Amino acid sequence: MAEEPNRWEDVYQSKAEAETSWFEDRPQVSLDLIAATGATSDAAIVDVGAGASRLVDCLLDQGFLRITVLDLSDTALAKARARLSDDVPVEWVAANVLDWEPSGLFDVWHDRAAFHFLTDVADQEAYLQVMDRALVPGGQAIIGTFAPDGPEKCSGLPVARYDAALLAERLGPDCQSARNPDPLSAPKNDPLILRRGSWPDAV
Repeated sequence: MAEEPNRWEDVYQSKAEAETSWFEDRPQVSLDLIAATGATSDAAIVDVGAGASRLVDCLLDQGFLRITVLDLSDTALAKARARLSDDVPVEWVAANVLDWEPSGLFDVWHDRAAFHFLTDVADQEAYLQVMDRALVPGGQAIIGTFAPDGPEKCSGLPVARYDAALLAERLGPDCQSARNPDPLSAPKNDPLILRRGSWPDAV
């Protein structure tokens, strides 16, 4: 796999949360896309490659009760946990998603930070197999990647770049592209895909 745990440990140990290029005080695009799935407060949601993202904070504020946060970096997860109380309904998982065996099934799989680092086809296939096993029947996945005119590297690592059509083809059938509700908030110019679901006209 292209992602290296020590690399991300170094990043999160050497930089404050807001010093990373991907920091968002409120990840509104992700929140809008999750809302568009129709997920209710009892939906099981996993954020893959979450880092120290504040998505978990916002989902808790919205009343979600079954959240899993997965990342390669223990330090990133510790930073996120430090912002929250000990009794929040969150499962914190330090793992490589390619080797991960989820403890349960999910209604929503969210990833705007991991899949694009998988430049090897075998790793991409392994990822999709984990995702397929992790989702409930009819579950929905939101995947964000770098667009064809986006950067070729992120944090010094090469990334796979996609337009919406190519990403949908890579993910397989039953994919539908989602127009970013706020293009200015997505500096990566990332296409966003909802798998196994339909977007309302407003999205």
